[in-house]
Amino acid sequence: MPCCPSPLTLLRDSLRGQRQRDKDLLTLVSNLPYQGLPKTTNQYFPGNSIKTTKYSFWFFIPMNLWEQFHRFANVYFVGLALLNFVPAVEAFQPEVALIPICVILTLTALKDGWEDYRRYRSDRRINHTPCLIYSRKEGDFVERRWKDVRVGDFVKVVSNEILPADLLLLHTSDPNGVCHIETATLDGETNLKQRQVVPGLYTQDFPFKPQHFNSTVVVEKPNDNLNHFKGYIETADNRKLGFGIDSLLLRGCTVRNTDHAAGFVVYAGRETKSMLNNNRPRYKRSKLERKMNMDVLFCVIVLFCMCLVGALGHYIWLESFPSMPLFLIPDSHGHLDQPPLSSFYMFFTMIILLQILIPISLYVSIEIVKVGQVFFITNDIDLYDEETDSRVQCRTLNITEDLGQIQYVFSDKTGTLTENKMVFRRCTIMGTEYAHNENGKETMGIIKKQWGSKTVWCFILSPCPFCVQETEVVPDRKLLQRVLRGGGDGPGGCQETDLYLDFFLALAVCNTVVVSTATQAQAQRRRVSRALFQVFRSSPPFSSLHSNIPRPGLVVDTADQLCYEAESPDEAALVYAAKAYGFTLLARTPDSVTVRLPHGQELTYQVLDTLTFDPIRKRMSVVLCHPITREIVMYTKGADNTMMELLETPYNIPASTQKHLDWYAKEGLRTLCLAKKVSPHLQTHLETCLSRATGIEDRLQDSVPDTITALREAGIQVWVLTGDKPETAVNIAYACRLLDQGDLVRQYGGPGASGDPSPSIGLVIDGHTLGMALESDLVERFVELARSCRSVLCCRVTPLQKSTVVKVVRERLKVMTLAIGDGANDVNMIQAADVGIGISGQEGMQAVMASDFSISCFKHMKKLLLVHGHWCYRRLANMAIYFFYKNVTYVNLLFWYQFYCGFSGTSMIDIWLIIFFNLFFTSAPPIMFGVMDRNFATETLLGLPELYRSGQGSEGYNHFTFWIAMLDAFYQSLVCFFIPFWTYHGSDIDIYTFGTPINTVSLFTILLHLAIEIKTWVIHWVIMLGSVSLYFMVTLVYSAVCISCNPPSDPYWILQQQMTDPMFYLVCVITTVVALLPRYTYRVLINTVAPSPIVRARHLERLDPTTKEQWIREWRGLRGESTWEVAQEQAQKQEPSLGNQRHHCPHHHPPWNPFPQSTIRFELQQQQIGTSQKVTS
Repeated sequence: MPCCPSPLTLLRDSLRGQRQRDKDLLTLVSNLPYQGLPKTTNQYFPGNSIKTTKYSFWFFIPMNLWEQFHRFANVYFVGLALLNFVPAVEAFQPEVALIPICVILTLTALKDGWEDYRRYRSDRRINHTPCLIYSRKEGDFVERRWKDVRVGDFVKVVSNEILPADLLLLHTSDPNGVCHIETATLDGETNLKQRQVVPGLYTQDFPFKPQHFNSTVVVEKPNDNLNHFKGYIETADNRKLGFGIDSLLLRGCTVRNTDHAAGFVVYAGRETKSMLNNNRPRYKRSKLERKMNMDVLFCVIVLFCMCLVGALGHYIWLESFPSMPLFLIPDSHGHLDQPPLSSFYMFFTMIILLQILIPISLYVSIEIVKVGQVFFITNDIDLYDEETDSRVQCRTLNITEDLGQIQYVFSDKTGTLTENKMVFRRCTIMGTEYAHNENGKETMGIIKKQWGSKTVWCFILSPCPFCVQETEVVPDRKLLQRVLRGGGDGPGGCQETDLYLDFFLALAVCNTVVVSTATQAQAQRRRVSRALFQVFRSSPPFSSLHSNIPRPGLVVDTADQLCYEAESPDEAALVYAAKAYGFTLLARTPDSVTVRLPHGQELTYQVLDTLTFDPIRKRMSVVLCHPITREIVMYTKGADNTMMELLETPYNIPASTQKHLDWYAKEGLRTLCLAKKVSPHLQTHLETCLSRATGIEDRLQDSVPDTITALREAGIQVWVLTGDKPETAVNIAYACRLLDQGDLVRQYGGPGASGDPSPSIGLVIDGHTLGMALESDLVERFVELARSCRSVLCCRVTPLQKSTVVKVVRERLKVMTLAIGDGANDVNMIQAADVGIGISGQEGMQAVMASDFSISCFKHMKKLLLVHGHWCYRRLANMAIYFFYKNVTYVNLLFWYQFYCGFSGTSMIDIWLIIFFNLFFTSAPPIMFGVMDRNFATETLLGLPELYRSGQGSEGYNHFTFWIAMLDAFYQSLVCFFIPFWTYHGSDIDIYTFGTPINTVSLFTILLHLAIEIKTWVIHWVIMLGSVSLYFMVTLVYSAVCISCNPPSDPYWILQQQMTDPMFYLVCVITTVVALLPRYTYRVLINTVAPSPIVRARHLERLDPTTKEQWIREWRGLRGESTWEVAQEQAQKQEPSLGNQRHHCPHHHPPWNPFPQSTIRFELQQQQIGTSQKVTS
């Protein structure tokens, strides 16, 4: 039986392991020679089992308490409870003082324990996932669990299987050593990525045998960089074979289009790149919470003052006696404290007695309310997107109220305002423009479908959710005929240098598109299409909507079921456009690319190098070897300003091509230029003249103009930060109503536009000028300029500039900011804003994973902010104010009594009833108020966006409303105490008989005070009646069973006797009315004498739907419609004279010149200007 290792051995092994892991390069060997042995060379590396839980079973209580005591409020109340055990300052029974804080700590611990248990179940499910590990004993791959994987093992994965660890790819079923993986779980990108076997290690002709692997693997130490990896393999003959990220299979990714692959485990468990990137959700504090913490500090100051008054009053009271009174009992030694020392002790006694002035239950109640608010947000059917089967997600639970206080919105353009579903719309070749106006049009038709053995006719509307717009390319007949004439049928025809053929060859090969056969995505589309087709069993056959268009001389193989996995929708649109003209991308490997030409001939190009797109180069290039001429050819595509600098003659571009590019930009199309270089030795310059370009349409999402208009009417400033060129961005800005035709326009450095000045200013600025404007000496002037603008459009900006703009505006203007985007380039901006929203669009899920909230489309912003944001803020603001009011009112009852008991810290209400009052009797109504109350219906908030402005100005919770509530609390506490006091003055009732009507009156007053604030009585009346009933039932039972609970005075049968006295009911009614009369009068006066817009809009809730809708229209008419809508009506009157201009405009924005003379706009363009000129700008 093996003996247990000594502590010294364990310490030595731990230090050795730490030194091994701290090395910059890790040396790994195979585990096969060590299988079955207690120790291996790789024993110092962690196993593959993961643990995301925060606690363990045995140490849950101490660890959870330690975490909860990081909150100052919990430490404060535990300290007071322990202070009550000191006899000199004891206010009531010490054990009873522990009950409130114990209840709070227990509820929080149960919540944390449940959340941790859910993490434990998730970890267990992942750790027990089956996988295949090579066994030397079995001589084959055997099934094990993920937790059994160790560094140095050989793991085999099959198609559609998730990788259990980071593997160095050693073998695949593909003859070329290629393995495709999907990294959506890591970076959100759904396109397939190629990985290849370590170059030079094995040939794919022989089966892989792990037992023959006797090489050493050297890799860098674990890090969280998903795009970088380096290392080498040192073979037995001392050869070193280098490898990079292209040979690494990351944990959590899914193998696609590969039958099987085998790899060597280099990182396992918590050291894998996926786990190192698994950051916990960041904690954000809302604006309301920050204000609330300041008010808690004010309450602490008020509590200190009240306790100081109590201590001084106790000292004065003791000094007023000529001799020591008989009711002061000395200690066991017959000693009595002197008045100064007694008053010092009394200060702490008063703190214990009046501790509920600090609302201990407020924070727990807010957490419960926010959970309820998140539930209603995520289950809102209007925020559900049927096309993507997704709904809004709340990833950060503690800033829901910030949605109702947003002042600035920073938005990306592509994929956020637009669909990011590209349509090949136009192209220009050698100065000739070819339109593709039929692409992406919505038409209806009947198509024939074969479902099993039955043939049915189905109605279809296209484009639809299952029809990807990139694939729907209808070729231009003129261009198609030109292409077919340009190429021949044999090799000679392929050698002809024809610009038209080169254009489509560049579209087909200059990309990183992965080619595959029928995949799960296609099967999913077929399932969705079957669900959406409407079957007409008796309908006659009609012409098919998607019938093949005759293409003379074009060879089309309908048996090809090719699926293109592209990194961006742009690439997919270009590849499908090339395919529509017969240039079909058939296959791609790391070393070759195969294309079928229009006449059926297949060419396989050798890929010498691929220079992928990056933000620095801003272009992509592929270097090929022509299979026939053996020439070295480089195809390059990129933005026009980038490509022009690389021409042999810079900026040499035909006037017609330049005209087309400007036209495309003004129409809002995404422009792309293509160039070619043929040379035995490639240089940096491309061909002499740039004569080929494309225009791709990225259409606006549904309701984007209406959403932006509503946000601006709500007082929200909307900024758009995009990397597109200014012409394209400006056109989109007009289409989505970010810029109106009445905005002020000035060309920087040129003459200003004529016309009267307008207060509506739109600022357009490019990235280079923005970089200068954000310098320390100009940033203040830029902020002042931007603050005077209604809209700001930043073009050609980098991701870093996006986040910098958000930070500058948030910090300099002290405003609430929101950033929304859909791509990885928006992550910095999203994280820099107060509220970050990610859109689950076409560019993966990185923006969603970094956001606080995620939605499926931009139009959901309207209801998320104007409705749910307004509700969440008003509810939480009113609830927080109410909690402060409630606690101050109740604690002042105890404070006023101190003036009649010598400031002795005595309470006229039983301590159990004081505890129950806050924990049970008055806790449910404000929580339900914070979850369910609605001051306006959804239709009213959407119809009158101006109502959102109340949250921007913090009208619900500010210093004025807080101190008004405090003053009201002091007044009501005076009434609730002194009316019963004067009623029973001079009688011989005991202390608890006097305190019971005060406690009852305070309950009625506090609940009815909330009733005045409630706007919708859906379920609140049930909760109110339940709280009152609970109070009487608990008090009656407690009075009946408590015979000697608190000697010498006990509340036995007190309430039963009170309920038989008519005076008790009279006191309750009169006191409640007098206490609430100022609050009720104040509400009546502000609602009638000087009603605010909120109050006026409240009258709409009492109208029937028809009258309400008409009233809203009249209100909007008095306010004035937007200038865009007026201009649109004028444009409709001029429609006959405009011809087909609207037809050519993909965004249906006003078909006039986007820069009319009556419009003024500040546009800072990229220019080399000096310091003095910068200050002027």
